[in-house]
Amino acid sequence: MSEETGSGPDKAGWERDALKQLAGAALQEQRRSRRWSVFFRLAFLCYLLVITFMLIPKDLSSGGKEGEKHTAVVRMEGVIASKTEASAKLVIKGLKEAFKDKNSAAVVLKINSPGGSPVQAGQIHDEMLRLRKKYPEVPLYTVIDDVCASGGYYVAVASDRIFADKASIVGSIGVLMNGFGFVDAMSKLGVERRLLTAGQYKGALDPFSPVDEAAATHVQTVLDNIHRQFIDVVKEGRGEVVADDPLLFSGLVWSGEQSLELGLVDQLASLGTVARDVVKTKEIVDFTVGENYLDRFSRSLGASVGEVIATRLGITDSLVLE
Repeated sequence: MSEETGSGPDKAGWERDALKQLAGAALQEQRRSRRWSVFFRLAFLCYLLVITFMLIPKDLSSGGKEGEKHTAVVRMEGVIASKTEASAKLVIKGLKEAFKDKNSAAVVLKINSPGGSPVQAGQIHDEMLRLRKKYPEVPLYTVIDDVCASGGYYVAVASDRIFADKASIVGSIGVLMNGFGFVDAMSKLGVERRLLTAGQYKGALDPFSPVDEAAATHVQTVLDNIHRQFIDVVKEGRGEVVADDPLLFSGLVWSGEQSLELGLVDQLASLGTVARDVVKTKEIVDFTVGENYLDRFSRSLGASVGEVIATRLGITDSLVLE
C-alpha cells in the first residue's frame, strides 16, 4: 500500500515534466515557424523592391527651377558600342530630351571615352549636327573629362565648341582592327586546322590559319577608307582652327594643353566653368539616359560563354576607332 502511495506523486511529477517539455517544444516550434514566416515575407518584400528598383530607368533628369534657364548636360562615358551606356541609342535620346527642354540655354555633351565603334560614333555625330540645325538658338558644346580619344573625338567635333582640362587626353585619330594568330602554336601542338568556306576570302581573318596577304591588303584599304572618313569629319568640324600637321591624324594622343595649341579644342574649362562663364546659368540639369538595372542584368545573362572567351582571348576581330 505504501509503495503504491509513494509512486503516485512521482508518476504525476514525471507526467507534468513531460507535458511541460512537450508544451515547450511546441511553443519553440511555433516561434521558429513564426520567425521563418517573417523571414520569408521580408525576403519577398526585398525581392519586390529590388525588381522595382531595377525597372526604374536611369533617365530621370535632376530637374531645374520652373521658368529658369539652365545648362543641360548629357554624359557619354565608357566605350562607345551598341550595348553600353555610351551607345548611340542612349546618348541620342539624352540629347533629344536636352534640346527639347524649353529652359535649356545650352546643351553640353560631357565626354569621358576612349572611343569604340565607328558606326555608333558616326550616328551620334550625325544626330548632333541635325539637332544643331533644328535648334539653332541652343548652342551645343563638348566638355572633355579625362579622355576623349578616337571615336570620342569623332563625336566631339560635331559640337559648336570643345572644352577640355589641361591634362585631358585628346586625339588618337585612327582606326584599329586587332586579333591573334595561333598558327605556330597549333603546329607545335600537332593540331590541324580544318576550315571549310564558301567564298574565296571568307576565312581570311581566321586566327588559326595563316595570313592571306591579298585579304590583308584588302582589309587595309577598308581601314584606310574609314580613317579618311574620320579625317574629313575632323577637318569639317574644326575648319581652319585645326593645325595643318599630318601627325594629328597618325593615331597619337595629346594633352588638353597641347590640343589647344593644335586647334583640337577651343578652350581649357570644366563643365562648371562653361555653365557659369560661357552659358551664364546657375543651374546644371542632367539629361543623361542609362539602362535600367534589369536590362543590364538581362543583357549580362544573355552573353554566351563562348562570346566571353572569344572576347577575352581576342579571337574575334574587332574594328574600333582607337
